[in-house]
Amino acid sequence: MSDPLDKATSKAPVTLGEGCLSRYDPDDLDAEDGTEFPGAAELWEREQGKAEDDKA
Repeated sequence: MSDPLDKATSKAPVTLGEGCLSRYDPDDLDAEDGTEFPGAAELWEREQGKAEDDKA
């Protein structure tokens, strides 16, 4: 085992492009990739309210 990454249990999806234009290949992604965050909108609104309160 010469490569320490060989023992990793997860691997990043295939990417397209190079450098600043690098992005994950949408055709390679499936339901197991990414995250599900059902409370994201509520958290965003709460954090935006805190930011506005700090400005006042």
